[in-house]
Amino acid sequence: MPPNAPPPADQPSSTRKAFRQLARGGRRYALPWLSIGRWHKRLLLVGAALLAGLIAILFAIGAEIAIETHASIMQERPWLTLLIAPAGFAAMAWLSRRLFPGTEGSGIPQAIAASLSDDGAVRRQFLSFRIALGKVVLTLGGLLSGASIGREGPSVQIGASVMHMLAGRKRGRIASSRDLIVAGSGAGIAAAFNTPLGGIMFAIEEMCRHRAFRANSTTLTAVIFAGLMSLAVLGNYTYFGRTPAALAWPGGLWPVLACGFAGGLLGGGFSRLLIASARGLPGKLGLFALSRPVAFAAACGLATGVIGLLSGGMTYGTGYAESKAALEGSATLPVLFMVAKLAVIWLAFVSRIPGGVFAPALAVGAGLGSDIALLLPGEADANAAVLVLGMVAFLAAMTQSPITSFVIVMEMTANHQMLLPLMATAVVAHGISRSVAPVPLYHALAYPALRKAEGRLHRVAPPSAT
Repeated sequence: MPPNAPPPADQPSSTRKAFRQLARGGRRYALPWLSIGRWHKRLLLVGAALLAGLIAILFAIGAEIAIETHASIMQERPWLTLLIAPAGFAAMAWLSRRLFPGTEGSGIPQAIAASLSDDGAVRRQFLSFRIALGKVVLTLGGLLSGASIGREGPSVQIGASVMHMLAGRKRGRIASSRDLIVAGSGAGIAAAFNTPLGGIMFAIEEMCRHRAFRANSTTLTAVIFAGLMSLAVLGNYTYFGRTPAALAWPGGLWPVLACGFAGGLLGGGFSRLLIASARGLPGKLGLFALSRPVAFAAACGLATGVIGLLSGGMTYGTGYAESKAALEGSATLPVLFMVAKLAVIWLAFVSRIPGGVFAPALAVGAGLGSDIALLLPGEADANAAVLVLGMVAFLAAMTQSPITSFVIVMEMTANHQMLLPLMATAVVAHGISRSVAPVPLYHALAYPALRKAEGRLHRVAPPSAT
């Protein structure tokens, strides 16, 4: 063939080949974006995330109203707590056992237990829309009674329940049930605290502690849209306001070590106490709690009311107002605030009423930091910084989730100057805590809950034919 001869008609030119390849590639990349089915799945995921965020936000607003209502009643007639607290604890315990089983306790162990099971029937004992609504109502009732409980743990179970509803779709699976539970849990934390980074870290560090984190796109979508719902309703707020406290180095090393060591011992010890209490109380007290759980809850409520009276009302609720006032410098925390707060948190925990320990733990940490600040030499302006260190130390030690703890506290206070001290304190507290309590709190509570749920399922299941 001559060098300048045109190519034969039956051989396509290289230009036509390139255009054909480009057209095939364009169709391959364009079809997913034009697929109605895929957009339907995305919209369902976004809708569930928005719903989870909306419920968590309405829950937060309701919690503030319940706490303020209880505070106003106590301000006028403090002695009424001796009636309101026992009656409220008993009512919440009875309702959770009879009408809303699965709502007892924090909510985080239940979400973890559901994520560990592959049985849909077991998961439905922990996660459902009925449980989510019951969790909201009963936790608000507990706060209205003066219980020292938080809404952040329940928000995790609520978010996981809402997202898990998508797992029941028979056609067009959006994601695995486990990934949806992890995503909903992160969305619940993000909406409850307005801490999107904290929500993602909670999903990775707490919900996926013993397995690889694979739900990245699902979790990111859920956290982002739950956060957007929070911004739309509440605006761009920070939980504790803006705390411009800072520590000077190298003098700031001593508060870090003191808070990390003390917080690690206290948080690890309290975690171990909660785990042991969940397994059963000793002696006649344990028999009373098992045989008459509603009456036992009323007794816990009465003890909570007595401690509230003796503390001047500082131990009621989450402890948010007291911690915020101490951070702003407008009030100081009594020396025994930390001990009293630990006592009322334990009473709410053993009473088995719905409610979390996450937010009250921050108040305990603030009390710890306040006590340590009294012992350390330095300027009064540095007290707020030590309070923040106490918060992250106790939370990291109790939950054994150091990254989640310092990220959440940093976002709560909008203080990036404290990042390195918070990181160092969390690491020290976590290391000390692991020597005191080898098993993390929420996972130590999740495995027995999972075994009980499986046992209930096997007891009610009909015998198989042989």
